[in-house]
Amino acid sequence: MANPFDDNDGFFLVVVNPEEQYALWPASVPVPRGWTSVFGPRDRAGCGRYLAQHWTDSRPRGLVARLSEP
Repeated sequence: MANPFDDNDGFFLVVVNPEEQYALWPASVPVPRGWTSVFGPRDRAGCGRYLAQHWTDSRPRGLVARLSEP
């Protein structure tokens, strides 16, 4: 069986965790606990465009909060 993460012709989801970190996830694989699907299923390129528009800061939410404290 081929790795579903490497399937360039497959359909994917964009998932996000509570720290607002995003990942590209194969639509054929159950979303792991603690992650939520926010986009898709779409092709890899469509998910990539979504990520480029919505994931503008790759730092975990907790780190961003700590760095913004006075």
